Amino acid sequence: TGPLKDMNFTVPEGGGVRFIYQFTSEPPAVSFRATGEKDGIIDIVPKTGILYLNGSLDWETKTVHRLQVESLDEKGNVVKGPYAVTIYVEDINDNPPQFDQTKYTGVVRQNSRPGKPFMSVHATDRDDPTTPHAQLTYSILHHFPNPYTEMLFQIDNVTGAISPSKTGSFYLDPQKQDSFTLVVIVKDMAGMTMNAFSSSVDVAITVKESLWKAPPTIRIQENSTQVHPVNISQVQSNEPDVIYGLFERERLSRLPFSIDQNGVIYVTEPLDREEKDTYIFFAVSKDNQGELVDKPLQIHVIVEDINDNPPVCQQALTVIEVQENEGGGSHIGTVSATDMDEEDTLNSRLQFKIESQVPAVPASNLFVIQQDTGILQLTSRSLNKRIASNYSLKVLVTDPVFQTICDVQINVIDTNDQIPIFEKSDYHNVTVAENLPVGSVILEIQATDGDEPATGSSNIIYQVKEGDPNNTFFIETDSETNRGFVRINKALDFETAPVYNLVINATNPEPLVQGVQYNSSSLTLFKVFVTDVDEPPAFRKAVYRAEVSEDIPVNTLVVTVEAHDPEGDTKIVLKEVQGKHTQYLACRKSLFFTEVSSPSRRRWRWAHKSQATLILDLHDVNDNPPRLAMDYPPFFCHPLSGGERALIQATDDDEQLYYPAFTFALVDDMNTRNNWEISKVNRTHAYLAPKHTNFEEKVYYVPVVISDNGKPPLENTVNLEVHICKCSSENSCF
Repeated sequence: TGPLKDMNFTVPEGGGVRFIYQFTSEPPAVSFRATGEKDGIIDIVPKTGILYLNGSLDWETKTVHRLQVESLDEKGNVVKGPYAVTIYVEDINDNPPQFDQTKYTGVVRQNSRPGKPFMSVHATDRDDPTTPHAQLTYSILHHFPNPYTEMLFQIDNVTGAISPSKTGSFYLDPQKQDSFTLVVIVKDMAGMTMNAFSSSVDVAITVKESLWKAPPTIRIQENSTQVHPVNISQVQSNEPDVIYGLFERERLSRLPFSIDQNGVIYVTEPLDREEKDTYIFFAVSKDNQGELVDKPLQIHVIVEDINDNPPVCQQALTVIEVQENEGGGSHIGTVSATDMDEEDTLNSRLQFKIESQVPAVPASNLFVIQQDTGILQLTSRSLNKRIASNYSLKVLVTDPVFQTICDVQINVIDTNDQIPIFEKSDYHNVTVAENLPVGSVILEIQATDGDEPATGSSNIIYQVKEGDPNNTFFIETDSETNRGFVRINKALDFETAPVYNLVINATNPEPLVQGVQYNSSSLTLFKVFVTDVDEPPAFRKAVYRAEVSEDIPVNTLVVTVEAHDPEGDTKIVLKEVQGKHTQYLACRKSLFFTEVSSPSRRRWRWAHKSQATLILDLHDVNDNPPRLAMDYPPFFCHPLSGGERALIQATDDDEQLYYPAFTFALVDDMNTRNNWEISKVNRTHAYLAPKHTNFEEKVYYVPVVISDNGKPPLENTVNLEVHICKCSSENSCF
């Protein structure tokens, strides 16, 4: 009760007849009168001043009732008033949500991107939208059929958008199951209470074959004379309005292919198979934010050969030596030619034919060539150095289109009936230090041959026949003098082999005639004495490498290095590397290991030392939670008009091997979810938007949860400072 004055009342809807308030009168007032939006439900008892309801208020019908109340004297004259009495109807949750369709249908393509919506359902609630009574949440109640342990579809619980799940993106196949029925349920009160109202609806989904398919292998004939670019194939995304692109992993100087915004793939220039015979690249589709819409498709292009290359002689002049006693049918040499056209095709098939022989004595057909191999043979025992010491052949080499002439010179040489003879049968010994460089000459040797000079019958080849199992030495021959130079082929080591007893033989490139054999005259002996040199210690490896995580505990053993002294009688001091030095090692500094001389080696003034490099690769650990990366807090201009949104960005201090990916969400409390919403833009950005326009002009703190894609993932809750402020004409706070 109270005196008559302006008053506001909040009354829950429903509830039937009830008292609201009693006004008290002051003389000379004896009664009260109420006028205005009584709507047959609200009235006042004139004598007592009791304001009451004679029925139930309904928020969905009317949210505010405005009355005027005045007091009257006995004659009905106004004593006080009229005063404004306003009754606000408070909503209660008395309306279930309703879908705007009795049944929904949708189409999804095979291999569609997980999380990409292909349809939506929508429901409304007649209750107050500013209260949880009308805050709706969607979920999938049933899934028919469901052949897998995980659902093939998912629904955004706020927007009702339906998309394939990760499982669905992988398994949906119209050949196996082309239709599904989902039972989608919507609840009010954000689904947070057992007393929430709900409704359900059937969603029929048809699965269709994916449009996004890799085309079959594309074959393009090289050196095409068509006007370029030439259409060679086409791809089509499952999504509309995508941006197509090509990329390749080979890092070519140029990729002779392009794609237009209809997905048509072109070759942009004539291709040359001899330059590159196959191309593998990828077609991609992206949305306008640069995010991949479909998985990349591999495009395989094979460049087909045409016969556009003539045979090429491998040598400008092929020189062959033949002993004059060579038998008929003997293989005396091979004419070699190549063709750059595709191997194992008719385009590169070569055939050989002798066009001419000069001189044509004692016959014009002394030689024959195998048509498909180029092997030259003698037709009979017809060569005689006194008749002709050499012959010139013109060999025609052809493929199905082109031909080439290869020149061949055949030298007739004396028979090899003399063996090489060493000037000394024993060169005694040579003393060398073990640190003599590889390639050094340690001895010169000489043998002579009585056959025709500068031929395969008289040229000498020196070889170590015995005493050098590891090929520590090799011998070079002077082609003019036949003098041999014994050189070091591998590093000498006194500790391993202090002495070598070598047996060297001398032979000819041409075989000896029948009845002649090499004997002891073609052998010589000598010894190599290797002297000791005080060598520095040697590490087992030149470079040691280890990998550890950045969170390795202090004093964890990282790696053990080993060294040895070639002389075997010196103490080696090694430093053991521990985890506490990881920062030092990460700078890639070299560690030096010192050899300390023992008393038996004190004749040396200085101890020797060696060094090895230790490289420690540190692997990043996901130990930094994501954070906001914004120079200024977002703001919205007051009063809000609806539809505003602000871009926010996240970053992470951990190493990003690929692309950083963050998820954004609001803290799960009623106040935050009633006032704000957040939506992903790309891997690093999201939009924050107010859900209504009834904001005061002040600073709000919006709790945002940011998660990264590390293993294990980390999340961080940040209070995002948001300004609701008056704005200048340039839309900036002032």
